[in-house]
Amino acid sequence: MPRCSSPASVPAIADLEQALGCGVAEAHRVGGQHGVDHYRLVLSDGRLAFAKVAEAAAGQAGFEAEAAGLRWLAEPGAVPVPAVLAADESVLVLEWISEGPAGQEAAERFGAGLARLHAAGARHFGAPWTGVIAGLPLPNDEADAWPDWYASRRLLPYARLARDAGPLSAADLRLVETVADRIGDLAGPAEPPSRIHGDCWSGNVLWSGARGWLVDPAAHGGHRETDLAMLGLFGAPYLDRMLGSYQDVRPLADGWRARIPLHQLHPLLVHVCLFGSAYRESALGAARAALRA
Repeated sequence: MPRCSSPASVPAIADLEQALGCGVAEAHRVGGQHGVDHYRLVLSDGRLAFAKVAEAAAGQAGFEAEAAGLRWLAEPGAVPVPAVLAADESVLVLEWISEGPAGQEAAERFGAGLARLHAAGARHFGAPWTGVIAGLPLPNDEADAWPDWYASRRLLPYARLARDAGPLSAADLRLVETVADRIGDLAGPAEPPSRIHGDCWSGNVLWSGARGWLVDPAAHGGHRETDLAMLGLFGAPYLDRMLGSYQDVRPLADGWRARIPLHQLHPLLVHVCLFGSAYRESALGAARAALRA
């Protein structure tokens, strides 16, 4: 059973009652990760909400960036996202989404919606907000060309962090640097910035009401193949159906399947930084595959 807490015992939530427009009647802890506690809230007006609360030692949790990203992803109305009810540097409160099973029709609808979301575009690659992914800083400095942006803001920072921390060797870092050096040849045809989720693995798609909802974004202007590669990284349900409906709405450039390892390299490097050598071989395998493409 989730632990029920007095709202007063979760002061960061209580501090946001004015922004919520009502009180918090109950707070049930339902989990947490990366220095963040998760709560199911019952508001005094009867609504259910989900809250993320940073632990005291967690530092900058990135909630303001997450809130900005959710609002930005919601603008086109292409894929549902939970409404942001309140946010500051230590807590994020969202509408509660009741989860259900994934289905083929829902997956097809999600794929088509994701294509429309990407087509909404962005002004630049990157984002005007400071990024965070799984508690780690995420460089979002904006640029007009994706290949160099991806190499300098996504690949090299995490490869160097993993080398400094120990899971990657100097030789491993040189392999990733080789990918970065050849990024112009590996990136495929140039595309304009897409409006992407940025951390679109299967755990960040909630199924509710026969639709896929996007949560926990690292949203930015990016390459649309990044979201699709992330969906495949840990096995999204009915992925072929998603991809088929995506292609029906907005066909991908030739060779996109061969570029999947390139787009998966960044999240795998993040995993190396977070979890150590357990993900080293997967990251290096993606780097080698990207160079063979």
